[in-house]
Amino acid sequence: MREGSLEAPTRHVIDWNNPDYIDADKLDAEMRRQFDVCHGCRRCFNLCDSFPKLFDLVDEAGADEVHGVKSTDFKKVVDGCTLCDMCFLTKCPYVPPHAFNIDFPHLMLRYRVAERAKHGTPFADKQITETDRNGTLASMAPDLVNWGGKRGNALTRPLLEKVAGIDRNVELPKYHGKTFMTRAKESPPEINRDAPAFGKRSAAIFATCFANYNNPDIGVAALKVLAKNGVDAEVVYPGCCGMPQLEQGDLARVAEKAKSTAAALRPYIDAGKDIIALVPSCALMMKFEWPLIVPDDENVKALAQATYDITEYIVEIADNEGIAPGLSAVSGGVALHMACHARAQNMGNMGAEMLRLIPETDVSVVERCSGHGGSWGVKKGNFDFAQKFARQTVKRVLDAKKSYLASECPLAGKHLAQGAEGVDGASHEGQRAFHPIEILARAYGLM
Repeated sequence: MREGSLEAPTRHVIDWNNPDYIDADKLDAEMRRQFDVCHGCRRCFNLCDSFPKLFDLVDEAGADEVHGVKSTDFKKVVDGCTLCDMCFLTKCPYVPPHAFNIDFPHLMLRYRVAERAKHGTPFADKQITETDRNGTLASMAPDLVNWGGKRGNALTRPLLEKVAGIDRNVELPKYHGKTFMTRAKESPPEINRDAPAFGKRSAAIFATCFANYNNPDIGVAALKVLAKNGVDAEVVYPGCCGMPQLEQGDLARVAEKAKSTAAALRPYIDAGKDIIALVPSCALMMKFEWPLIVPDDENVKALAQATYDITEYIVEIADNEGIAPGLSAVSGGVALHMACHARAQNMGNMGAEMLRLIPETDVSVVERCSGHGGSWGVKKGNFDFAQKFARQTVKRVLDAKKSYLASECPLAGKHLAQGAEGVDGASHEGQRAFHPIEILARAYGLM
């Protein structure tokens, strides 16, 4: 492979059980090797905070360049990475199979695994990652939890900032008393037997922790749109995909989740059902990350082949069987933010393709980082930078002058909606961001 080749990038299995993976000297040598290439290229200078920090460290080292940087300073670079994968998939000309073998996100992951092995995960950070436990408890008293998490609550938010490191000014996701799983069981939609895809597809929706606990409307919309298109879909949720633990470098926990979830979903796959993920980060884990972390698990391999992002699945229906009639124009159009973990699936802009199925509806695509980056963007010390980083993205959203803001990533959409507050021209509905499947459901008159 040569620089600029059109060959597809490949990713190596993450050899996290090998003692060399977290060996301090070997890790340091590999970081300096890859950083030396990055410093000479600088193509990723504007992607995130990691690269400016890296280049500043190297520049300040003078003639010694990377070799003059203290190993302890590498943590600044690692802490700036959100594992969005954009450098690997959209910018770097030296990814495998190139001989330079650069995989910056997985190098940052390796550092975090080694750091966790040495120091453990801070208590507060670990609690944030327990999405299923937190969601289950919050669903028992959602009004109280949402009051405590409300931005501007002078009693609780400064305390939350001090104890958990969550910036008091960040808008936090809400919780609901009725989860998506509960709603799906109580009110299953009627299957449209006249739809072109009726009898040709069946699916299992992986609820995802966010749609289940924080925004059930995403799941309800997906279930109704699938039913409208003749797809008999049931909702399953063995547990969180492990993306929060991946961010913390807890690969043993991710592997555990991958094995148990893939085993739970295998009967659905064997029954001929497609597996649909509602949030792109979860689809990315199931399609790409899990097979690299537990490469010998047959259930994980089968799941990776059977998994679709929800927008990807609707577009495939439209391309093969045909979309069900009944869509009406969305007045004022949609400004669609293309989320990084949707882009990282390397499937094209399925969100935009799906929304363009709606007649007479203008869709403007914004392909810039939202600045949120999972749990990274809510942290004290990161949120202000995340807001600053998102300004140009927010500007492009507002310049599009559309009635609706949408993003396949609910956290990115929430962050952009907050960034647009009080800005002239912020006309999208209630400063709220929608998932594209919610927009499609509205066009069908289902929501």
